[in-house]
Amino acid sequence: MSLHSAPLLSFDFLPSRPVEIEVSSAPLTSDAGLLPVRQLDQRFKITEQFAAALRDSRDPALTRQSFLTMVRQRIYGILADYEDQNDHDTLRSDPVFKRIADRLPSDPDLASQPTLSRFENAISIADLWRLRDVLVDLFIQSFDVPPHHLTLDIDAFDDPAHGSQQLTFFHGDDEQNPYLPIAVTCAENDMVLLVGLRHGTCAAFLGADNDLRYLVGRLRAVWPDVQIHIRGDSGFGVPMMYQVCRESRLSYTFGIGMNSRLRELSDHLLSEAVRQYEASGESQRLFMLVDYQAESWPISQPVVIKVEAHAQGTNRRAVVTNRPGVRVLPQAIYDEYTMRGESENRNKELKTELATDRLGDHRFMANFFRLYLHTTALNLLVRLRRSVVRPLPSPTEFKLPADFPREAIDEPNRKRFFNRRRERDPLGRGFASTRRTRLIKVAAEVIVRSRRVIVKLSGSWPHLDHFLEVGRAAHRPRPEPSPG
Repeated sequence: MSLHSAPLLSFDFLPSRPVEIEVSSAPLTSDAGLLPVRQLDQRFKITEQFAAALRDSRDPALTRQSFLTMVRQRIYGILADYEDQNDHDTLRSDPVFKRIADRLPSDPDLASQPTLSRFENAISIADLWRLRDVLVDLFIQSFDVPPHHLTLDIDAFDDPAHGSQQLTFFHGDDEQNPYLPIAVTCAENDMVLLVGLRHGTCAAFLGADNDLRYLVGRLRAVWPDVQIHIRGDSGFGVPMMYQVCRESRLSYTFGIGMNSRLRELSDHLLSEAVRQYEASGESQRLFMLVDYQAESWPISQPVVIKVEAHAQGTNRRAVVTNRPGVRVLPQAIYDEYTMRGESENRNKELKTELATDRLGDHRFMANFFRLYLHTTALNLLVRLRRSVVRPLPSPTEFKLPADFPREAIDEPNRKRFFNRRRERDPLGRGFASTRRTRLIKVAAEVIVRSRRVIVKLSGSWPHLDHFLEVGRAAHRPRPEPSPG
């Protein structure tokens, strides 16, 4: 219903059919797609467990906004591309954001920017420790049956600071003052199960040994027989990490830098790759396995060296591993290591698409808390994708035995495997930005009735089917966990 009998504006760039602007009395939203996400959240109790980990010391008589309300404001705001607290000075009145926070559109507004700022800056070290536990709890709960094998990718990524912030130091290589978050992602389900915030000039592996000990203890307390494989780039390929993995009965594959000794050992293989490329005109990938011991290593270890020759020149890479079977299939071990690129994509989503590069509080602790908010938002999107994605392709689709290990699929078929995996995502190949534009950023009219709230979508919206598919998936009952 219009508030005015006459239009507010009229545009006559097409004189035969001018455009008139009127104002509707019905509340509107641009983020109706958050509603199925909220239903999914209700199913798995993600934000509820997150908020329960925080200790509220405020006077209840003077409290208007619960921690749960503010947690949902921030996490759902991040999902909808509102990463800053300032955005909530407007969003606090949005009818969908109110409904997500269990309020009616006519109820009082949600928390303001100053309230959210005080909330984030009140977080303690104990709160952060409990949030670490919650992140692992949610990961464990994401499995309906106990896993036999887990592949955990550990990685660090730079996160530029903004202004004067605690524990940011100048990094000469990047010419900026960054943080250096660390993240551990599960390759089997794409969930992030551990994050940490460090100053930007620290070594990538700083604290990673303790993180691994913590994770292994938590996971094996629930799944005593689970086999865990750790992957990381050369920043984590240090003796300390090898030792922790051996002590914890973990298999590992870490990248290592090519030094003069490894180059000397692989010179003949590189010459052979160049010869084959020149003879055939096709790119060449050759592999070799050596038992190698760096000066800092207490023992020798198997190292797989890959050499390439192609139109762009030559290239050499190496990984160190303790994986069984490396002497039989060194190429398969190396190719399995390169699959960690999928986990690196989660870090890119976390940094750029979910805006962890906007850790803009002055206090280090508040920024650490923000990292947990952004990580939980990413995990919600991951759970959303998993609820509608079609089953992963099996080796039989590549005319291989059903029990053929995916890491042993040759490189061309391996690329096809992951492309096929992405194609099975009806929300856009698994990318957070695509899911946001196709599902979350949905304009709608919100109508409040006596017993229900009606959200009216446009029938011409091209992604309505996806919205309905996600909504139905969010309503499905969760399977009962298997014993053990």
